[in-house]
Amino acid sequence: MNTLLAEPVVTHVRFDGDIMWLELADGRLLGVPLAYFPRLLRASPTERNTFTVSGGGAGIHWDDLDEDISVHAILMGVGDRTRKRRTAYCAENGEESSLA
Repeated sequence: MNTLLAEPVVTHVRFDGDIMWLELADGRLLGVPLAYFPRLLRASPTERNTFTVSGGGAGIHWDDLDEDISVHAILMGVGDRTRKRRTAYCAENGEESSLA
């Protein structure tokens, strides 16, 4: 059986404290903790509210924050997938160094 599912389309985005609210074209309202997206969590309210809806509503883009979020990924429970820089601590000199 082949079922066609409509892709989720965001129509409105707003922030309330540490929650990002997404209104979808099908009437759903999603509340997502900003903890899922550290760049948004650390951003100022002005930076958070400076975004564009991209892909015909399939995603949200923050140019100043270099952040792109897929509505589909949010529905799947996927947060920030940015690879974090690893560091190592050297006991000899007490310094941290970056690992590749």
